[in-house]
Amino acid sequence: MLKRFALFASFAMVMPANAAILGSDAAVCDNPTASAVLVRVEGFKKRTGMLRVQVYGANPADWLAKGKKLRRIELPVTPSGYMDVCIEVPGPGKYAIAVRHDLDGKGQSGWDDGAAFSRNPSISLFHLKPDFAKVVIPVGQSPHAIAVVLNYRDGLSIRPIGKS
Repeated sequence: MLKRFALFASFAMVMPANAAILGSDAAVCDNPTASAVLVRVEGFKKRTGMLRVQVYGANPADWLAKGKKLRRIELPVTPSGYMDVCIEVPGPGKYAIAVRHDLDGKGQSGWDDGAAFSRNPSISLFHLKPDFAKVVIPVGQSPHAIAVVLNYRDGLSIRPIGKS
C-alpha cells in the first residue's frame, strides 16, 4: 500500500485501501525496482466494454503504427471509479502510452469509443493522433505513475465528458 501511495504522491492522489492495480502486470507495479507504468484512467463516459492500454517505445515512427506496440493490456471496464492499470516495459527509457475505451467491447474502433494518451495532449477530429513528442514519458528503474483522462467525440469536438 505504501509503495502505491508513493507512486501517486506527486499527483496528490490517495489510493483507498481497497483500490486494486489491474491487469496481468499488476504485481510488477508493487516492485520498487521494476520498470513499468502505472496508468490511472479516469473520465469514463459509460461503464461498459473493454479498456485497452498499449505501450510504445522510443522510436517516433512506431507511435500508434500497426504491429509496433511493445505490450498491450486489455480488461473489462470496472463498474465505478478510476482504473489503475500496470503495464511492464522492457527497461528504463522513453515510452508512450495509448488508452482506448471500447464502449461496446467488440474490438473494433468506433466513433463513440474513448481515447487517452500519456501527458493528456489535446486531440481533435482533424488531428486524432497526437505527436510523439507530446506523449513521450521517461521511465526509470521503478514504476512511473501517470494519470490520463478519456476523451470522447461530442458533436464536432473531442474532449473529456465522463465523470469516471
